[in-house]
Amino acid sequence: MADRPQDCFVSVKGNSLHYRDWGGIGQPIVLVHGLASNCRIWDLVAPILASEFRVIALDQRGHGQSFKPDTGYDFATVVADLDGVIEALGLTHPIIVGHSWGGDVALEYDIAYPGKARGLCFVDGGTIEISGRADWTLEDAKREMAPPLWTGVTLEAFRARLQSRSIAMDNPHIEEIVLGNFDVQEDGTIASRLTRENHFRIIEALWDHRPSELYPNVRCPVLLMPARQKNQDSPQARRFRREEAIARAESLLPKGKTLWMEDSIHDVPIQRPDLVASTIAGHINNGFFD
Repeated sequence: MADRPQDCFVSVKGNSLHYRDWGGIGQPIVLVHGLASNCRIWDLVAPILASEFRVIALDQRGHGQSFKPDTGYDFATVVADLDGVIEALGLTHPIIVGHSWGGDVALEYDIAYPGKARGLCFVDGGTIEISGRADWTLEDAKREMAPPLWTGVTLEAFRARLQSRSIAMDNPHIEEIVLGNFDVQEDGTIASRLTRENHFRIIEALWDHRPSELYPNVRCPVLLMPARQKNQDSPQARRFRREEAIARAESLLPKGKTLWMEDSIHDVPIQRPDLVASTIAGHINNGFFD
């Protein structure tokens, strides 16, 4: 990892939101994490972007080091948090980069605050439409999208589990990044910073979120960056019918472009940070967002 960022807090309507300030000058970029993640998922992407642009990475409410209320996980409130941070930091016409659920937050942001974002980047996100599946109910969605149960899992056991994941663990920062999702209890066990109850509240908000109805009203350019592996016969790919969703999004967005992150997993900001950063920077520099 390059330069260390500053960990900062900003008050939005009296609520404390944490962000990592990576510095830089020029075009502002706001990095928004996904469900049950935190701002540190951008730790390998942000320093690359900060060599050319002004970069911050936000912890959304309920996540990371930001405040954790039991309400306000609907999109209107979450995007108001985002706008409050942008306003407080004086970021003019930022590009909003959202990973997973963060992409859907970016989409809803442009609808709620038209003209404020210069552009949007959906990093394997921005197309989640869980209620569009005919054979699903909200309870089905909650069951399949429920977070793991971490009760009784020790830090040592979690580290062993992390070592078995497909992300290359030869980077010493990845463990630190992933552990940003958890608190370590006095007894040595871990607990998710996003509570299970708040996780389900976000799923409820997603149930009423219909990107296909929003896309035609997006006026800024949108770069879709979906991850794709050689074997697309995965449960997640089948569940959200990814390629169909991406094609639909590109057809409905007034100015949309898709660039597949080939041979990449969902957590592509960790797995392939150079690819993610160079794709975003290249499209800023070639005028795509103008």
